[in-house]
Amino acid sequence: MVLTIDIGNSNIVFAAYEQGAPRFISRLKTDVLKTEAEYAVLIRSVLHIKGFHTGSMEGAIISSVVPALSPILDAAVKELYNVRVLHVGPGIKTGLNIKIDSPGQTGADLVCTAVGTLKKYTTPAIIIDLGTVSKITVLDRDRSFIGGALAPGVRIGLDAMSSHSAQLPHISLDGEVPVIGANTVDCMRSGVILGAASMIDGMVRRYKQELGEDTTAVACGGLVGAIIPHCSEQITIDPTLLLDGLYELYLKNR
Repeated sequence: MVLTIDIGNSNIVFAAYEQGAPRFISRLKTDVLKTEAEYAVLIRSVLHIKGFHTGSMEGAIISSVVPALSPILDAAVKELYNVRVLHVGPGIKTGLNIKIDSPGQTGADLVCTAVGTLKKYTTPAIIIDLGTVSKITVLDRDRSFIGGALAPGVRIGLDAMSSHSAQLPHISLDGEVPVIGANTVDCMRSGVILGAASMIDGMVRRYKQELGEDTTAVACGGLVGAIIPHCSEQITIDPTLLLDGLYELYLKNR
């Protein structure tokens, strides 16, 4: 069994892979104040609930956009299982040809979703990752990572609107989403959710025009279920894309 851990700005998502597939996926809240012992207790508790035990762990791999937490999660896993822990970063074999101005600055999460996409889909491909930041990246026909776009995440925009407007409440993204809202909450849901979906549709169309050929579009991330169903472009929802990429990277480097 291989433990894959994705440390994001809002959540830490981890999964146990066995025979090429995730046996379970779980989330923890990202907290830079927690110690390695606290994370070890949380991880062990989740795996115990799922019926997994220490002796079955072969290794682990971590992707992180929160550098301060990388050594803490590394230590937590090693304390639990005494296995080798790989990190997505300089020196790791990716099989990915990165054609941007500074390849070394490519985020670990972007590397993982690109590797997962190359494993599972045809290129050229547009990759949409909806989390704290909305990320749209591109793999060209030659399977090279050529760049993309970053935008404020949906929740960032929603929280900013509620926090800086005295009469606008903090709302959930759940519930019906009318095109034309008849009350404050529905107006906010319409603007935030349908606005994000329209932005993604528009960017996908622009990317397809730029690439000049039929293009695969795939989406992942914590907010993918709230936004992508409202898109008009054909976009495949793949909630395990990043973790599948992490597992593929583990196989390439073990």
